Amino acid sequence: MLCLLSKKSYPRRIRAVRVANAINKVEGVPVTESARRLSAQWARGEITGKAMKAELLAKHRQAT
Repeated sequence: MLCLLSKKSYPRRIRAVRVANAINKVEGVPVTESARRLSAQWARGEITGKAMKAELLAKHRQAT
């Protein structure tokens, strides 16, 4: 699913991803490669936040 982003949205999304990754690092939670991939897809507008969350939750359910 492709989302339309404004010129300002991409840099904001990249910042949001960096902040989220930094918070996880401070809390001692590793960011998986699949989470990094999904975050990059979301930042580029290739998937929605809802789709990213659903895939992350599905992957975590499989791992447990």
